[in-house]
Amino acid sequence: MKKTIQTLVAVAALGALTLAARAQPAVKLYVVDMAKLYDTHYKTVEKNSQLQADDAKAQEEVDRMNKEGNGLVEEYKALNDKAGNPALTAEAKASAQNEAQKKLGSIQQKQQEVQTFIQNTRNSLQQRMQTYKALILEEISKTATTVAQRKGGTLLLDKSGPSLFLIPNVIYSDPGFDITEDVAKEINKDRPVSATPSPAAAAPAAAPSGAVNTAPGISVPGLTPKK
Repeated sequence: MKKTIQTLVAVAALGALTLAARAQPAVKLYVVDMAKLYDTHYKTVEKNSQLQADDAKAQEEVDRMNKEGNGLVEEYKALNDKAGNPALTAEAKASAQNEAQKKLGSIQQKQQEVQTFIQNTRNSLQQRMQTYKALILEEISKTATTVAQRKGGTLLLDKSGPSLFLIPNVIYSDPGFDITEDVAKEINKDRPVSATPSPAAAAPAAAPSGAVNTAPGISVPGLTPKK
């Protein structure tokens, strides 16, 4: 009797598991290219254009500071030449040499000012880009999820990035399961008319790569900029 009861319980449990398994929805998988959606997003194009403009303004400021610094270099050279003029008195030479040293200090200060400005500008542009990227990817992810759910999807994978083994996360997917273009349409339906790209500006603007020129713009022979 006891074995019969145990057998009935086991059969009932198996039946319950079978029903539960049948009740689970079938997996319906979709893939999306998050990198493509990010790069071609009209907000990304706008942000990159804005950062490029800010980068250009920063470069203008660096050029202005370099011009001032090079003016100081010319003054330093003139004072140095004066200090070495054999026709001058010892007192005049000493005075010129003293002024040259002061001018050298001003040059070093200007060099440091330029380097600090470049570093601060680079950090600012990078931070702004990172903050924007995190926010927009979150926004794109929500839109992609909405589109996938609307299509009855139960699983959505990103096919754009490599795995830890440096291979694509999705090695193969039927194009019929790719909803990238559907998500792009969903994103662009809210795009302002002013943000609609012209045929000549269809390609996304590239983000600033250098964050202003880092090449030395103020140099004196034998002088190393202070770090």
